[in-house]
Amino acid sequence: MAFKRIVFALLLTAGAIVFYSFNTNDDILAKLSAQLDKWSDSHPIEKVHVHLDKPYYTAGDDIWFKAYVITGPLHRLQPDSGILNVELIDAQDSIKQSLKLQLHYGLAYGDFALPDTLHEGNYRIRAYTQYMLNAGSDYIFEKAISIGNVITNKVFTKTTFNASTQNGHSTVTADINYTNASGTPYSDKTMSYTVMLNNKALAKGKGVTDANGNIRIILPPDNEALLRQGRIITGLAGLPDGIVYKSIPIRTMAGYSDVQFFPEGGNMVNGLPAKVAFKAIGADGLGVDIKGVVTGGNGEAVAQLNTSHLGMGTFIFTPRSGDAYVANISYPDGTKKTISIPKATDNGYVLSVIESGADYLRIGISAKGTTSQFILTGQSGGKVYYSAKSPAGNDAFSVIIPKSKFPSGIAQFTLFSESGEPLNERLVFIQNPVDKLNLAVTTEKQSYSARQKVKLNIAANTNEGKPAIGSLSVSVTDESRVPVDENAENNIFASLLLTSDLKGYIEQASYYFNDNNEKTRADLDALMLTQGYLRFEWKKVLNDVALPNRYPSEKTFTISGKVTTPSGVPVTKGKVELVYFGKGIFNIDTLTDQNGRFAFTDMIYADSLKFLIRVRDAKNKSNVIIKMDTVPSSPVLNYNAAAAVLMNNTNAVSVYAQKSKQLYFEQIKAGQGNRAIQLKEVLIKDKRIEALKHSDNLHGPGVADQVLFAKDIVDQSCPTLAQCLGGRLWGVQFNKKGEPCSTRGGVMMIVIDGFPAEAGGIDVNIGNIQSIEVLRSGSKAAIYGGRASNGVLLITTKRGDERVDQPQQVSKGIVTYRPKGIYKSRTFYSPKYDATTIQKIADLRTTVYWNPDVVTPGGKGTVEYFNAGSTGTYRVVVEGVDSEGNIGRQVFRYKVE
Repeated sequence: MAFKRIVFALLLTAGAIVFYSFNTNDDILAKLSAQLDKWSDSHPIEKVHVHLDKPYYTAGDDIWFKAYVITGPLHRLQPDSGILNVELIDAQDSIKQSLKLQLHYGLAYGDFALPDTLHEGNYRIRAYTQYMLNAGSDYIFEKAISIGNVITNKVFTKTTFNASTQNGHSTVTADINYTNASGTPYSDKTMSYTVMLNNKALAKGKGVTDANGNIRIILPPDNEALLRQGRIITGLAGLPDGIVYKSIPIRTMAGYSDVQFFPEGGNMVNGLPAKVAFKAIGADGLGVDIKGVVTGGNGEAVAQLNTSHLGMGTFIFTPRSGDAYVANISYPDGTKKTISIPKATDNGYVLSVIESGADYLRIGISAKGTTSQFILTGQSGGKVYYSAKSPAGNDAFSVIIPKSKFPSGIAQFTLFSESGEPLNERLVFIQNPVDKLNLAVTTEKQSYSARQKVKLNIAANTNEGKPAIGSLSVSVTDESRVPVDENAENNIFASLLLTSDLKGYIEQASYYFNDNNEKTRADLDALMLTQGYLRFEWKKVLNDVALPNRYPSEKTFTISGKVTTPSGVPVTKGKVELVYFGKGIFNIDTLTDQNGRFAFTDMIYADSLKFLIRVRDAKNKSNVIIKMDTVPSSPVLNYNAAAAVLMNNTNAVSVYAQKSKQLYFEQIKAGQGNRAIQLKEVLIKDKRIEALKHSDNLHGPGVADQVLFAKDIVDQSCPTLAQCLGGRLWGVQFNKKGEPCSTRGGVMMIVIDGFPAEAGGIDVNIGNIQSIEVLRSGSKAAIYGGRASNGVLLITTKRGDERVDQPQQVSKGIVTYRPKGIYKSRTFYSPKYDATTIQKIADLRTTVYWNPDVVTPGGKGTVEYFNAGSTGTYRVVVEGVDSEGNIGRQVFRYKVE
């Protein structure tokens, strides 16, 4: 309140509480609006939200999801893009599974079947259209999830990182706790470790766990890259199964050094009151509470500093000319630090925004050293919704703006000089109830019995109470088995309105939408002051800087390429045939153009289809070279560190995984579940190239007895990797279990992305393999310990940034081509208890019901399903978008007793 009194007193003294409406005859205002319209038309923004059936999973589970793709400030479902890429990526940035889904008016749904051998750890779901690649990774949807494993995993770890400064060096320790699935500690066990960064070993060591299963590792000091991208490979010995290896990602920040200050509007001016926001990041990469005092050069305290939410806060003071200010900070453990505050200028503008109740914004502008006219604009989603111009000769300006002028989402207020130069900028989040889809869920009663039939009635209405036609997804989970942190879970409002437009990781983004009150609005405003904006830069827009779209909207598939002679001369008017041998023979043809290029357009085909491409030149000769076009996927490296701490910050995944173990064995009895892993294809070539850059070979990439690459085998038509590799690896044979064995005797050790695999066959999707390195000689295998006595097979999976290799020509003028096609989603299995055969299975479902295709014609919709066999609180989550772009979400609970 003190800040409000100071600002308004200053404005009233200047006698300039005015605002001027937008005038289309004003050259500057017209140019600003016209240039932004031009930019928005040329670069429409697409956003994706993926609704998941639950927040975390375990090996053997299914991940069910629905994707919503919207565009524009009104959040309309995207009609242009027709294909969505969805990927499951592990903590080592390896794509474990990938799908292409066909979008129907911005909507698609699919699923990932998690094999029961999947390693526990932090994973993420990534979704994007081809068009989104024009903006790099800015608008790609990414959501971190945790996946546990109590089926094949016998050792569980929990790691905490702690930072300190010793003798001027930043030191980080990793405290690792080892337990079994029941939580019993592995005490007095020998543990060896290797600290890795970019495939290089930085440190090695050994130790013994204490009575509680704990051991401490001191990481190499003063290595910021290690703290963001490194990992620790540990081997715990003395167990019935021998040495068990764990890969622990290092996801932390360097000590308490990351405290940043952000003057409101971007500037502070001496003699004018200023609001300054700050953000403190702790050793785990998340917000940390701090307190302190801001002092001037003479040591006088000018402001108190206290965090209000997740390491963020604000303070107010009036800087004086010639003075320098510092923040004297205290951390929770008593550590103290002094950090300089950004310097103020003697002349310039101060832009301040104060919420005036829940429905209005009061914007104040103060100037010093200038009385020139200035212009204020407010835009959202690339459209100007407010413009005003100050009168000449005044050094202050104030206006009250109804929030209803803007759609829900981030509004950007920018102050321009009279010549159109951007001076100050302020982000504000608008929550406009007018564009909210109001959802209501009801049942006939609030309490049901296990396995009883439930009917959910769903009502969808606009803010005016009119029925809305919405496309919704419905998830029902047993909350007693799947506890949820609602502030951290996936949320359609947070995805589409907040995180998609901000830089960096947003901690607990859903918190700001679960309860709209004065506290959450203030905390959200602090976030606006401390987080960068993604959408555009005004200077580039005004200067008409061209940003060509390299990737067009993809409605259908195109199979294209180039045909040349062996010497590289383009083949003109060559006949290109595309043949598919499936149920019957499909054959189409075309001619190459003057550049030797060809294309088969407007194609839609299912996944795992194989095509034959046959080319003859104009003289019907086949001595030609065929090079197929590819569109590279977005690189998956260096995912934000803070988003990957889920596994270490909650034990809910372990609890959930334990309860899922019973379901696993019940499914085995019934012949259900994800017990089989489909292996597709591998591309191999024994030549060292750039593809080894992600190798975790402890000797260095490519230092092996033999190296194979995912390049030259287009289609081996083999169901298992063992069959594909049989006879291709020197001195390696495969037994009946699919295990690689040295011809000198004994099963070889398998290492996948630097992680020793469990005993058994090679459990990798062939299409995801980038390279295979074979270590047969004792000098090369010894570094991997006793398990490597018979040699090592090092498998590196694809990360998404590799050079795209061409298919091999199987003969002159012929290539086989297996592009990624459309995935056909499975249907969620929901038992019906009037069928007696189902009653034989103990119903231990955690996702009780999932329906991604609920429509509300006339504003009404219903779904029916049977409860699982467990009792507790069942949680219903409904999300969706209506035909006008209004976004909705509703959570409903009922009892099962």
